[in-house]
Amino acid sequence: MENDVKVDEKVEEADRLLPPHSLPSNSDEDESEAAFESRDKIVIVDFESADDPSAAAPPFSWRKLWLFTGPGFLMSIAFLDPGNLEGDLQAGAIAGYSLLWLLMWATAMGLLIQMLSARVGVATGRHLAELCRDEYPTWARYVLWSMAEIALIGADIQEVIGSAIAIQILSRGVLPLWAGVVITASDCFLFLFLENYGVRKLEAMFAVLIATMGLSFAWMFGETKPSGKELMIGILLPRLSSKTIRQAVGVVGCVIMPHNVFLHSALVQSRQIDPKRKSRVQEALNYYLIESSVALFISFLINLFVTTVFAKGFYGTEKANNIGLVNAGQYLQEKFGGGLLPILYIWGIGLLAAGQSSTITGTYAGQFIMGGFLNLRLKKWMRAVITRSCAIVPTMIVAIVFNTSEASLDVLNEWLNVLQSVQIPFALLPLLTLVSKEEVMGDFKIGPVLQRIAWTVAALVMIINGYLLLDFFVSEVNGFMFGVTVCVWTSAYVAFIVYLISHSNFFPSPWSSSSIELPKRVTVSDS
Repeated sequence: MENDVKVDEKVEEADRLLPPHSLPSNSDEDESEAAFESRDKIVIVDFESADDPSAAAPPFSWRKLWLFTGPGFLMSIAFLDPGNLEGDLQAGAIAGYSLLWLLMWATAMGLLIQMLSARVGVATGRHLAELCRDEYPTWARYVLWSMAEIALIGADIQEVIGSAIAIQILSRGVLPLWAGVVITASDCFLFLFLENYGVRKLEAMFAVLIATMGLSFAWMFGETKPSGKELMIGILLPRLSSKTIRQAVGVVGCVIMPHNVFLHSALVQSRQIDPKRKSRVQEALNYYLIESSVALFISFLINLFVTTVFAKGFYGTEKANNIGLVNAGQYLQEKFGGGLLPILYIWGIGLLAAGQSSTITGTYAGQFIMGGFLNLRLKKWMRAVITRSCAIVPTMIVAIVFNTSEASLDVLNEWLNVLQSVQIPFALLPLLTLVSKEEVMGDFKIGPVLQRIAWTVAALVMIINGYLLLDFFVSEVNGFMFGVTVCVWTSAYVAFIVYLISHSNFFPSPWSSSSIELPKRVTVSDS
């Protein structure tokens, strides 16, 4: 008990003695929009050696792990948004249990990409959008920003529509889709309200929403009783057939969300870490790896619950090819009914939690993307309102125009999935370029082995999404003028990807030098 009191006294003393100007900074950061103000950051105190700046990183501490817990769970919400849930239910209905192994490995690939994003944020003290602003010439920077904003708007439309569908379910159809969109838009003000009370309050709210999703979908799992044997075979035995290739591509494609890569590199800066002290940076990365792994394991379980419930109920039935986010709740109700609480409303509660949490993180990501690329110095409420308006206006149009039938919303969702797939290289390639550069990362530049693994994962994700795009356009593109337009845009798209790859250190070329030379990062040893 006395030890806890002493620890609390040290935390309070650190809050008093550590003024904002004591944080490490450089001239660029002083003039730039910071991800978090100094007063908003959580102080990480070295409980065993708070007064000794030359001490090595202390051993593992559960209390310190608790202080670092938060950013990984906010990041994991992108793995649980309504678009992912729709991919899960369609994979279960059409492929049964056979793609569970792919879901597991896709989540592991997502963890690798997100930890590289966290590595950039912790080691440099700046987030990915800020670093891209310095790394690329003006024209490329604006293209990257435009692509990130388009990806964010596309994701937000799916998330807001998902919330609106859930509100429609829970209101028993009284509230139309557009009313649900208006209600969901108000989450911007909830976000601003909670952010004023500190990042820990915001993280607590997301923990409640994730717990709501977990309990809702676990309840569905318990009610429907999927086959445990088939579940284990699906996880341990890789299987893939020509009939389920599209669902397999969807499972992998949903893992990497472009805005989430930018978001995680900013979220990790909510903890006060001295990037000049190697052992403290490494310690932070270790704790972030633990909490992100736990967060993504929970997200994997939730995705697994959804997939297996729909595999149990609809695999091999005539409804399997027609099921989507709009009619999923009704199909569940017809198949399983409900005991104490009808399964339709359990699904609606889980879907609402997924939609609300993902729209708020989208607002959060939009602030960092806009502020980082454009170096805008705006008040938080102004940035949040601008970011929210960019997404809500097109979403409202979508809700009104596409509310005519279930089929029209499903077609829209397919186009939005394609939009997300198109944007993936514009987040992955800058990340891999920056995390491999010594002048940016210092001693925390990734080594050759990790570089090869990361580039292999990135190539795999881009090839899979390329297949999805090809398959989609072959089936959907009709007419000469539309075909010519698609070809022109595809050529420009491929050319810009080639530029980004050539700009990286992994593939040396005449383009690989940055237009803006960053000063070589100096790492100060702890000794």
